[in-house]
Amino acid sequence: MTASDIDQKPPTLRKTRRGGRNRSNVERETRSVVHPGLPGGAYRPFTDVEAQRVHGAVLNVMENVGLGEAPDFVVDRITSNGGIVNNAGRLTFPRALVEDVIASARRDVVLHGQKSGCELDLSGTNVHVGSGGAAPSMIDIDTGVYRDATLRDLYDAARMVDALDNLHFFVRSVVARDMPTPRDLDINTAYACLRGTAKHVFVSASAPEHVASIADMCATVAGSETAFRDKPFLSVNINHVVPPLRFDPTSCAVMEQCVRHGIPFQINSFDQAGASSPASLTGSVVQTLVECLAGLVFAWCIDPQAQGILGPRTLIADLRTGALTGGSGEQAVATAASIQMCNYYDLPNSCIAGGTDAKLPDAQSGYEKAHAVALAAHAGCNVISQACGMQASLMGCAHESYVIDNDMLGAIMRSVRGMDVSEETLAEEVMASVVAGEGHFLGNPDTFARMTTDYLYPEIADRQSVSEWQDAGGLDIRARAIAKAKDILTTHHPSHLGADVDAALRNTHDILLPAQLTS
Repeated sequence: MTASDIDQKPPTLRKTRRGGRNRSNVERETRSVVHPGLPGGAYRPFTDVEAQRVHGAVLNVMENVGLGEAPDFVVDRITSNGGIVNNAGRLTFPRALVEDVIASARRDVVLHGQKSGCELDLSGTNVHVGSGGAAPSMIDIDTGVYRDATLRDLYDAARMVDALDNLHFFVRSVVARDMPTPRDLDINTAYACLRGTAKHVFVSASAPEHVASIADMCATVAGSETAFRDKPFLSVNINHVVPPLRFDPTSCAVMEQCVRHGIPFQINSFDQAGASSPASLTGSVVQTLVECLAGLVFAWCIDPQAQGILGPRTLIADLRTGALTGGSGEQAVATAASIQMCNYYDLPNSCIAGGTDAKLPDAQSGYEKAHAVALAAHAGCNVISQACGMQASLMGCAHESYVIDNDMLGAIMRSVRGMDVSEETLAEEVMASVVAGEGHFLGNPDTFARMTTDYLYPEIADRQSVSEWQDAGGLDIRARAIAKAKDILTTHHPSHLGADVDAALRNTHDILLPAQLTS
């Protein structure tokens, strides 16, 4: 790496990203205590000089190492825009091409819901938190036993997210293992997600030919293809690479179809430090960024207006066993570092945080989720998935975890909101009035006013006295959360998808979720 590599900043680096786009204090106070899109970005694991060095390393690897196993349609797209296939047959990305893509890629990505008020503005360092996981198992709410997940479980998980205020979007939390074919899985996953919540949903497509069917479903729900393109309420997760530094042809074809159909998509790379990427955390971050930017270059070569979201997933292995450690401190800081670099490029981004190693929603689950999600949020991640509901390093999902994590995420978002400094909040006049009067602040008008504008109150966490808690049965948080989750599953039946639209979807596609479950 040369000195010029270190000194060079990407052409899109804007001073406004961390400050200029943030909402005013006045606007904050007119909304709820916490809400989607609060600006983060205060936590930065890399210094400015270190971030520049990471950027230089990313450019060097893309230009000199490149990615292997690129399918012909990817090679054709990228080489026609300046990419080069080297003597080893690897597709490389000249510095100028990468910088052009970073400079001109879309930054105005807004993900919508099926109703107003569910918008996710991915500009700047706006933070949104939600579900995810694609777990193969469900933790039964009655027995606590792990079992194979079903399509009904997926629909119920979507309903849980729909009912909880601090969960901003729904990424499929479980894989419906009762689906007979991959096509049935993709189509019914999209349906169950769209039927279960009006919030924005993220799904997957196992084959490129399935994307058109998903797009058709979205057009039916929206009323037209144009209406969906204008306000997309569904996105696709795409893992376009197989680390280390190899393209996945099928997933690249899925990406191409998403671009053509106007579907936003996450450009994900799952690198496991010490296994499929370097053991050094910084080196693993570099490789993950290289792979994500390679996917963005490909999408940009198809259409510069493609709505791609960088999804660096720098994962950590316990080097003693090779097992994934989703709740480790290394995982939390590596995730935050990856997001810092996405913000350095001023590009929409996502991450996973909250993949605790705990098998049940216990104390370990709480602390592992909280520190991982908090660091990602304070780093300014636009889309933090796997932030709720997940257990066992993303191998299991629990309904009661959504309820507990809803409280946790509210508290984290309150910390992201931070504190306002103004003449009013400095409270000099309030102090003077109180000491000259009653001598306490409990009955002061300022205190009453701020009870609902400055303070967030948990729904499930216990703040009773010991005697009150004992008199109420002495239940721990999991027991209270199970009761709340069962109430949601019994009473919350989203009706945003009208009967006529539901009938049209069922007439056109092979929907396997029984109609009586959604009525």
